[in-house]
Amino acid sequence: MSNPSQIDQIAERVERLLVRYEELQRTNALLGAQVESLTQERDSLKSRLGAARARVDALLERLPESIATPLQNGAS
Repeated sequence: MSNPSQIDQIAERVERLLVRYEELQRTNALLGAQVESLTQERDSLKSRLGAARARVDALLERLPESIATPLQNGAS
């Protein structure tokens, strides 16, 4: 009689493990979606930063040399 009890215990444990596995799969899918979203946001911010830098560089190039030199030296 101990065999069916052991088999029942093993079956119950396997079922719990399957439920946990499904939970982990869902969690992993959600985390993957978050990573994708954050990656897109990061790429967008990097692009915006690059555009802003280009605008600042263009403005610096338009400044007269006598004004631009102290600003560039101070920013280094």
